[in-house]
Amino acid sequence: MNISISQLPGIGQKISLKTGEDSMLVLIVHHTGKRELYFFEDADSEEADFAMDLTSDETRELGAQLLGATYQPVDADKLKIFKNQIVIDWVELSKRSSIAHQTIEESEIRNKTGATIIGIVKGDETIAIPEANTTLVPGDVIMTIGKQEQIDTLSDLCKGEE
Repeated sequence: MNISISQLPGIGQKISLKTGEDSMLVLIVHHTGKRELYFFEDADSEEADFAMDLTSDETRELGAQLLGATYQPVDADKLKIFKNQIVIDWVELSKRSSIAHQTIEESEIRNKTGATIIGIVKGDETIAIPEANTTLVPGDVIMTIGKQEQIDTLSDLCKGEE
């Protein structure tokens, strides 16, 4: 990012931020405290694609948000580790399964597999976060979350291959 600051005599200061993608943000801070923010998709353009006025408080809040005052993104390496460990998958319940026609509670899926049911598609109906007394019927598509081994165990259980 290339940043340049220039004085605007009688007005205030102009701060230009040119990105690596050749777009540009320009902030004009007036002596009066008024702030104008301009966005140029093409840094060489004469006319801004977007402009807005900001109060000093709004400018400080925007700056704080850009600095991560209220939200810090997850480290990309930690996200990769999480993504490799947690899987969401859909498994169809077979009529051969030992858990067919049982409630979620009766089936003890969590105890047997370690996976957690987070949704069920029953024909045209979708149940998000189903209750423990929801009956599992052949043809139901179970949305589950867990580690890959847990999902594989649940898949075998739903196919009747446990």
